[in-house]
Amino acid sequence: MATYIILSRISPQAFSNPGEFIQLAAQVSEKIKSECPGVTWKNSYATMGRFDVIDIVEADDQKEIEKLTMIIRAYGCSSTETLLATPWKEFLDIV
Repeated sequence: MATYIILSRISPQAFSNPGEFIQLAAQVSEKIKSECPGVTWKNSYATMGRFDVIDIVEADDQKEIEKLTMIIRAYGCSSTETLLATPWKEFLDIV
């Protein structure tokens, strides 16, 4: 399985109070679970930098990741940047 890192920045217009954000996050999560069954969620982090959320996921099919990021963008009111991540040891073996 390939590992992907999804960097998300949530739109300021996405919600007006924390309770709305919790509901929005739950809705996006359910949509992803139902529409992207080939994606394994490894972890998520809230960050205090250029991005608001970092998600680490795995999938065999890049199309599933493309769909997942479109769901985050459309339903989560976010912009995303997706990175393919290679474990360091595997990378060293390649070079």
